[in-house]
Amino acid sequence: MATTMAENRPRPEKISLAPDPIDRILAAASILLLGFVLAALWRGRSEWHQIPLFVWLHLATIVAAVVLTPLMLLRRRGDRLHRRLGWVWAAAMALTALFSFGVRGINQGGFSLIHILSAWTLIQVPLIVWAARRHEHAKHRAAVRGMVIGALLVAGFFTFPFDRLMGHWLFG
Repeated sequence: MATTMAENRPRPEKISLAPDPIDRILAAASILLLGFVLAALWRGRSEWHQIPLFVWLHLATIVAAVVLTPLMLLRRRGDRLHRRLGWVWAAAMALTALFSFGVRGINQGGFSLIHILSAWTLIQVPLIVWAARRHEHAKHRAAVRGMVIGALLVAGFFTFPFDRLMGHWLFG
């Protein structure tokens, strides 16, 4: 018996597309991070002229991703707007990771451990998009949450201690 291509394709998992408590916590943490970033940027405005282009590009793309994160986590999923914003979020995450390779203010101008996270992000972003395109909702959701936790929140909050730029601006 012949089967059609649609019959051979894996069926999408049935999961709730509504935000759950984890999504709400991640969204709130993203908003908190955004507040810290904006406060640091405002406080550091007198030093803006000293900041290299790659740092500005890195900051701009990460701010875009952090702004989109709570919107993506808290609004309806699967519609046209979610897909379009998802492409923007994925591009912002990939560009943030790419631009980070030009940011080498620590470790005597060489790469640091944080660049491993950048490489991981460049691998994960296409996998997140692929899972979404294949309607593998559980895999997509888990990968997005992992990216939000690791590449946005943990990496983001670690820009504030250790006398790094954002910490210097916010607390210095």
